[in-house]
Amino acid sequence: MTLIGFGRAFAVLISVTTFVFLFVNDSWRGDNLFLVPDLILCALLLVAAALPAPYAAPAMGLTLAMCTGVFTASVSSYAVRGELGTASLLGVVGCAAMAVLLQRHHFGKGGRTAPRSQEAPRGTV
Repeated sequence: MTLIGFGRAFAVLISVTTFVFLFVNDSWRGDNLFLVPDLILCALLLVAAALPAPYAAPAMGLTLAMCTGVFTASVSSYAVRGELGTASLLGVVGCAAMAVLLQRHHFGKGGRTAPRSQEAPRGTV
């Protein structure tokens, strides 16, 4: 399995797991500050995972970096209450690591997002 394939599977796993977590923990309350960000991230992860290969790595990297931020806020929210948000902490570590790998993969190829055949010749605008 390629890194892009693994990244797609990881993005879908995080999306589905987060969505299921909302049901299991009865998080569909109006006072849940993470409900809307979690739902947005679930949708963005699925969209990024479905993009064609040249666009998937940067899109998934960006979306997983956003997930890292939301999950970090969640971990902090648990810490303030004197609890350990294990699921959120695992999400932070996994999303941050995968985001870094995907961005390294993307920029390791020169940051190309379009196939070579679609590039303008050198020296033209």
